[in-house]
Amino acid sequence: MDISVIVALLNEKESLPELVQRIGAVMKENSYSYEIIMVDDGSTDGSWQCIEQLSKADPNIHGICFRRNYGKSAALYCGFNKAQGDVVITMDADLQDFPEEIPGLYNMIKDEGWDIVSGWKQHRQDNALTKNLPSKLYNATARRITGLKLHDMNCGLKAYRNEVVKNIEVYGEMHRYIPYLAKNAGFSRITEKPTRHAKRKFGKSKFGASRFINGFLDLLSLWFLSTFGKKPMHFFGYSGIFTFMVGFVMAIWIIVDKLVAQSHHLPFRPVTEQPLFFLALVAIIIGVLFFLAGFLGELIARSSGERNRYNIRKEF
Repeated sequence: MDISVIVALLNEKESLPELVQRIGAVMKENSYSYEIIMVDDGSTDGSWQCIEQLSKADPNIHGICFRRNYGKSAALYCGFNKAQGDVVITMDADLQDFPEEIPGLYNMIKDEGWDIVSGWKQHRQDNALTKNLPSKLYNATARRITGLKLHDMNCGLKAYRNEVVKNIEVYGEMHRYIPYLAKNAGFSRITEKPTRHAKRKFGKSKFGASRFINGFLDLLSLWFLSTFGKKPMHFFGYSGIFTFMVGFVMAIWIIVDKLVAQSHHLPFRPVTEQPLFFLALVAIIIGVLFFLAGFLGELIARSSGERNRYNIRKEF
């Protein structure tokens, strides 16, 4: 099979017939063998019933229906598991993504050898104040932390080599960072393609302003796990040693200063009456706790079933 199109949706009943018709027209025009996997993330507007009706008219349509809303990451995870196509395309159901972009994305994967091609909505049709500006700040931060030079990390329109989606685990709200997850899994051929973006025709956006804050926190978590997940002592150990040494040097300096003043019969303050001494004790205690946290993290990492999981590209 050439292409699997995965559509994660929530309350998008009005958009689905047109979306399916446009995808089908593109596939027929280019003679692609394909499947459309629609993942209903707990819709309450009759979207699942619409998917069932569409599947009766088109055997290429498959559906997954969640009993409740789990989020886009869960929907994509289940879609990835089911996908059989050589190239996997993800897109939103709100008709803001153009199915007509599929051939260009497919060719970049198959002919140019990219692992991932991410869409780049150069000319967004959203509100500039509530969507465009926060999106630019968010993407600038993401580029800085991940090292991926993508202008639109959160674009729903992406193309993947099948091998990529079978070797990454999307969970929580990590769907925003699938390219970074893929990079950490060893799929480094990642690029982007400028794509068109349309105004929403039906309903309203399911994402609020809080997604940018949540996205930033998720990015920090992902960066920390990818950097120190299998070697927590490298972070907590270094931090603990540094903090401990700062506190230790401060304590020694206060004690030596007091002894020198005492030996020269100069006025001095008792060590325990100096606020700096208590700050030194706090630093020493925090340093010890950091070190112990790293030690416990190492014990957990060494007993984890993922400790020796590596993506092997080829083997004889």
